[in-house]
Amino acid sequence: MKTEVFLVRHGETEWNKLGRFQGSTDLELSEEGIKQARCLQKRFKGDFDYIFCSPLKRAFQTASIICENIEKEPIIVDEITEINFGAWEGLTLDEIKKKYPKDLYAWRTDEINGPFTGGELSTRNASIRAKNAIYDIINKYQGSKILIVAHGGIIKAGLIGLYNWRMNMYQNLNLNNTAVTHLIFKDSPYPVIMSFNDTSHLSK
Repeated sequence: MKTEVFLVRHGETEWNKLGRFQGSTDLELSEEGIKQARCLQKRFKGDFDYIFCSPLKRAFQTASIICENIEKEPIIVDEITEINFGAWEGLTLDEIKKKYPKDLYAWRTDEINGPFTGGELSTRNASIRAKNAIYDIINKYQGSKILIVAHGGIIKAGLIGLYNWRMNMYQNLNLNNTAVTHLIFKDSPYPVIMSFNDTSHLSK
């Protein structure tokens, strides 16, 4: 039985524009983010069975816009909220380099845990949480077409968990705002990646 999953990153926020780590900080979409979410709505046109989202405003707003004018509503799943980056939240990468150089180096290079300063403590913890949340959803809704609207960090962590990649693979994955990653779960223990970081809807 084939189950289709579309992992969707939320639209842009003001902190995205500034390059700040957001993590669990609860920010709304910017005007541009709202426009991007409307492009997602036009892309999917209600062609899915279920839509799940993180409880954070930027993800819920994106999911709600996708659901405009259709008889579906986003289902909030706490386990797909963004990674809590602890002391790094609100800082740019340059600021983290200055304040936490050793911690940043460990996060970028450690293959086993990917530790960081406070919050969720490691990429590994986030990867386990995200993988379990994705499998919980697909096990309950097998054979469905599912949208999961979440965050760049937790989607990347989820992919790491699903494929048992090393933790510093996080640094080699890029997801733009409203990027869509399409997975198909079938017979293999690993889903097939049909597309990754697809933002073609933004150019239409």
